Amino acid sequence: MLRKLAGYKYIIATLLYASLFFTQSLTLTWTVPYIVQALILNTAIMLGIYAFRGFDNSTTSSMNSCFVSFLSGTILGVVFAMIPILFFHARLPRFTIAITAALSIFIFPFIGCILMRYTIKHLPPKRYLVIGREEELSPILEEVRKASMNKIQIYSYLNPSPVTLAAAMEMEATRPYDAILIGDPQLARGVEEILSNAHMNNLPVEYLPTIVEQTLMRIPLPVMKTFREYYEVLFSETRYSRRIRVMDLILSTLLFIIALPFSLFSILLILIQDGKPILYKQRRIGLGGKQFDIYKFRTMKEHKEQNGELVTAYITRSGKILRKTRLNEIPQLLNVLKGDISLAGPRPDLPVFYDKWRREIDFYKSRFLVPSGVTGHAQVMYKYADTKEEYERRLEYDLYYVKNYDFRLYLTTLIRTVETMVFRRGAK
Repeated sequence: MLRKLAGYKYIIATLLYASLFFTQSLTLTWTVPYIVQALILNTAIMLGIYAFRGFDNSTTSSMNSCFVSFLSGTILGVVFAMIPILFFHARLPRFTIAITAALSIFIFPFIGCILMRYTIKHLPPKRYLVIGREEELSPILEEVRKASMNKIQIYSYLNPSPVTLAAAMEMEATRPYDAILIGDPQLARGVEEILSNAHMNNLPVEYLPTIVEQTLMRIPLPVMKTFREYYEVLFSETRYSRRIRVMDLILSTLLFIIALPFSLFSILLILIQDGKPILYKQRRIGLGGKQFDIYKFRTMKEHKEQNGELVTAYITRSGKILRKTRLNEIPQLLNVLKGDISLAGPRPDLPVFYDKWRREIDFYKSRFLVPSGVTGHAQVMYKYADTKEEYERRLEYDLYYVKNYDFRLYLTTLIRTVETMVFRRGAK
C-alpha cells in the first residue's frame, strides 16, 4: 500500500514537471541552449519543492502548508538554477522564468495538494491481523496509523496458538483483514507452519519493522529489541560506500569554493570584533568510535581560572551572527575533505556524551557503523537532543540511516537539509 502511494506521488510530480515544459513552450521557441536551461530550472524547482516536503503526507493535510512548501521550494530552485544559467550566452527570457515561477508558486500547490488528497482518500486502507500483544505494540502501531493517513489499520491483535490462528484464517469469504503482521517473532515461531501455508495461499505475511520504517522513517528502540537478531544481521553487513565518498569529495570541493567569499567575511568579522584565534577545534567521536578534531569558526569565548578550570563560556559578538547564519559550520568541509566525516551521516559525538550514552542506551554504538556527517537524517527529521529521551529518539532516526545507508538516502538527506537550515530546525 505504501509503495503504491509513493508510486502515485511520483506520477503527480512527473505531471507537474511536464507541465512546466508545456507552459514554457508557449512563451518561446525551443533551441538546444533553452532546452538545457529549462531542464536545469525545472529540475531545481522540483528538487526544491521536495526539499521543503511538498509531497509529504503531512503537508497535504493543510493547503497553507502546501503553499509554504511550494513557495519556499520554488524560490530555492530558481536561485540555484540561475547560477549555471548565467553562464549561457542566450539565456532563458525573464518572462519565461517569471511564468515558470508563478505557475509553481500559485498553481502547483492547489493542483498538487488536491491530487494527492484525492489519491490518499481513494486508496483503500490495509487491515492487519497482528501477531503480538496489544499492550506492547499498540503505541507504535497507532503512530503508524496516523503517519499513514489512516491507510494502515489494525483489525485485531492475536496471541496465537495453532488452533486460534487457523480459526482466524478460515474466514475466507468474509475475512475482515488483508494481511498478517508479525509483531513478535517469538510468538510467531509457534505457528510457523500455518504462516507458511497462509503465504502459499496468497495471504500476505508481513513483518513489523518493514511498515514501521516505511511510515515513521526511524527504527523505534522497542522494535529494535524485539527484532534484535534481524537487525544485528543487517548491521553486520553495513559497508563503507566508496561512491558516497567520491560524492563527498566532489560536493565538498564545490561548496568550499562557493563558500570562499563567506569564509573571508567570517574571518574578517572575527578578527575585527573578537580577534584571534579564528578557528575553533573540538574533539569528536566518529566512524567506529574513532576520535578526531572537528573545525568551526570560533563563536565562543571561554573564561578560565588560573588552574585552567573552565568557569564560564559565552557567545562572542561575531558568533551571534555566524551561528544565526550557520557560517561557523563552513570549516567542517575541511573535515569532509580529510575523510573524518561525510556530508551526511549521524552527527559526531562529544567524547563525554559518547561515553555516557553508549553505557545507558541500547544500540547506541550502532550509530557509528557509518561515517558521521555535517548533517544527518536525525537532524533533518528531529530536533536538537538534550534529555535521555530525546537522545533515544534521535538514535532511532540515526539507526534508520545506518540500516538504509545508501546513495539515495544520502542525497535525500542533503536535499532536505536546506529546509532544516531555512527554518532553523535540527541539531547544532
